[in-house]
Amino acid sequence: MNFKTQPDGAKAGAESFVFEAGEANFERDVLQASLQTPVLVDFWATWCGPCKTLGPILEKLAGDYAGAFRLAKIDCDKEQQLAGMFGVRSIPTVVLIRDGQIIDGFAGALPESQVREFLKRHRIEPASRIQAPPQDTGLADGTPQPAESPQAAVARLKKALAARPDDDGLKLDLALAQARAGDLAAAKAGLDALPGNVEHDDRARAQRAHVELANALQDVPPASELLTRVERDPRDFAARDGLGLRLLLGGDAKAAMEHWLAILAADRNWNEGLARKRLLDAFRIVDDEALVAATRRKMSSLLF
Repeated sequence: MNFKTQPDGAKAGAESFVFEAGEANFERDVLQASLQTPVLVDFWATWCGPCKTLGPILEKLAGDYAGAFRLAKIDCDKEQQLAGMFGVRSIPTVVLIRDGQIIDGFAGALPESQVREFLKRHRIEPASRIQAPPQDTGLADGTPQPAESPQAAVARLKKALAARPDDDGLKLDLALAQARAGDLAAAKAGLDALPGNVEHDDRARAQRAHVELANALQDVPPASELLTRVERDPRDFAARDGLGLRLLLGGDAKAAMEHWLAILAADRNWNEGLARKRLLDAFRIVDDEALVAATRRKMSSLLF
């Protein structure tokens, strides 16, 4: 990759977050990748004067934001069909894609401050690296500690947070413990109170997804009733969705996500695209990376 639009030192900090895009890799590296990380698409050309002004700004910000978004560079002379698909009429044109959808965009060479405001408006902030506090794994004699109850975890974390009120990692841990203890209102309030640079950290987004899924489960019928409904009518999408929630939070992520994929295959727009949202939330909380990657590919094939 060699855009030659900014000094070597500045480019080095950004190059892992900047890439060339075209028809060959657009679906994989832009659309599919945006399901996990927002992608800013820069339509430019070598002869374009304003592009030479905006390009270095975007590349610098990609480095400054350290992975909060990725920057896809599309040369309109080489990729005329892609430019036409996006209705590009003047360059530079910049488009923001998140979760496989066009969210917003702008045309022209904005100054850095306005680009930062554009990103902030869409809750894209410089990445925050939050370290979880170390956890004790056993007693002094090597005997494993008994499992801590969610209520005990809440009490422990509240005490720790009183001593370190600015520790955002503790705040995240407390919100998750409150969710596991069934106090969803407190968990949501804690997540809502996080500062802007932390609110969209990967751990914060994962814990918010957990809280939202747990909240959605509150009025869901028992699994046995839902399974009977699905067996009787495979297009009972409300039952499939509820069963997916029960399976996911009960520990069977694969079976849960299969139900949401089935809804997408039959009607991707059901309930304002709820199955897609459930899958995106599931991707944030499921630890099995291979399962998430395989399911993400299946979802992408159904949507695109």
